[in-house]
Amino acid sequence: MKLSIEKRTVFIYDGYIFFYFGVKSMQGKLSAFLILFAAVLWGTTGTVQAFAPENAHPIAIGTIRLAVGGLFLLSLVLLFGKLELKNWPIKATVLAALSMALYQPLFFTAVTVTGVAIGTVVAIGSAPILSGLLEWIFFKARPSKIWWVSTFLSISGCILLFTNRESTYVDPVGVVMALGAGLTFASYTLASRDMVQKFSSLNVVAIIFTISAIFLAPFLFIFDMSWVASLQGIGVSIQLGVVATGIAYFLFAKGLANVSSSTAVTLALAEPLTAALLGVFLLGESLNTTAWLGIFLLIMGIAILIGSSRAANRKNKTAVRATL
Repeated sequence: MKLSIEKRTVFIYDGYIFFYFGVKSMQGKLSAFLILFAAVLWGTTGTVQAFAPENAHPIAIGTIRLAVGGLFLLSLVLLFGKLELKNWPIKATVLAALSMALYQPLFFTAVTVTGVAIGTVVAIGSAPILSGLLEWIFFKARPSKIWWVSTFLSISGCILLFTNRESTYVDPVGVVMALGAGLTFASYTLASRDMVQKFSSLNVVAIIFTISAIFLAPFLFIFDMSWVASLQGIGVSIQLGVVATGIAYFLFAKGLANVSSSTAVTLALAEPLTAALLGVFLLGESLNTTAWLGIFLLIMGIAILIGSSRAANRKNKTAVRATL
């Protein structure tokens, strides 16, 4: 028996179709949670930076983060002997690596120029919308209504969470840089998603982050890097490079294989949610009622997106069984 579903032909014999769809459904569910877990690890970045030595410049921290992360991932690839470069997409790799390299100075400069609140909201809030638009323009994949609703709720949550934490000062240059940061993260996600569908996720992130670190290498000679040699600096570098970059982006890449780039970037909004909660419970920060409302909206937006993917998986399985 032959069945065509979503422009793919599936051959059914002795119930194997149930096993095939069960695996795909499970992959879809796990992918969303892998991306969420990656966002949670990213959310630890701000808290860890608070423990960095005083002479550590934010851009220098971002550079070390990529360098350590790239070396960690490349070491894993070489250790397991899985480095395969046959038919490797050079253009997509350069785009993804350049996007990730540019994201670091753009974001940190935006935060410095226009403040943490505005810089974070514009950068993180614009990324899902820009990702959805890029996906629509280049891949003709129009975002669903559910995605628009969940993205609107999540971005609204970000605005409420951050804009009440300090006096807001809007600097046009800072806003442009924050938008640039959002665009580069969206571009990285779009380019790397196409790659992880064809190659090993570990290979993809290892090569991208190694090249990104090379792009940022000049900053090592511009800023004071003496802090890296201290015990505190070593601890911060390892946590940011290995955990918040290497492991986090590997999980993000694994999730991207079964999730659209626009959905992945919206799910990544769990990062500011994690950062806010860690600030409360570990750094003793306090949040007002508006900020807690923002957290609630963020959780709602993410939950709706995950719930819709689960519902779609159940619908697909039901449709197949009905056809049989």
